Amino acid sequence: MIKKLLFLFVLIAIFLAFVPQLAKPSSTLKTVFRLTEQPAVIVKGIQGSALTINISFGEKEVEELLENLSQPYPLLFIDSDWASRFPHITEKIKQRSLPVALLGTEGQHYESDSNLLSEQLRTFEELFSMRPLWFRTTDEEFPLTLLQELNEAEINALGSTVHWSGGTLPKAAKGEIIAVPYAQNEHVAIADIQRLIASRTFQSVEDLLFQSTVKTKKIPQ
Repeated sequence: MIKKLLFLFVLIAIFLAFVPQLAKPSSTLKTVFRLTEQPAVIVKGIQGSALTINISFGEKEVEELLENLSQPYPLLFIDSDWASRFPHITEKIKQRSLPVALLGTEGQHYESDSNLLSEQLRTFEELFSMRPLWFRTTDEEFPLTLLQELNEAEINALGSTVHWSGGTLPKAAKGEIIAVPYAQNEHVAIADIQRLIASRTFQSVEDLLFQSTVKTKKIPQ
């Protein structure tokens, strides 16, 4: 009887030891963190459409743009320097729980300044009280050193399938990620953004990409 109780106790102990491991997510499905095991730029999913807006300029226009957004919200890539100048807009974004990501500068700048990404991340975290899951450079150029930094920080590099600056609407494609600029030298009118939003059914970047397969752009070693 004692031997049976001891055997049962050992089995229970083994079971309890392995339950936490079984509950952990698979390494290939790390929530939204690090969707690719090796440094790479995600440029397309396999279903639906996702809208992203790069914001680094404007005040009243941006406030109007944000007020007119409805769910599912586009992913807003925010320039941390711009956000620092307009804290009242940052607060509105936080109050509405709009999805945000970090918009960097041109890719080449990260090769000449090794501290640039960490400084931008620190500012972003101070403003939004969170670390971004997504990062994009303004020219969508991602040097290998930058990708390695992002990979270590568990931040995904997100490019786009289509960069739309207004005019004729892009033809819908499965898994497309559309990037719309709102910068000083290039920004799309709010009416045009609303026209794009009305042209198809959009979904979040996470829903677009959280599949077993995503398309990436390989980076030369």
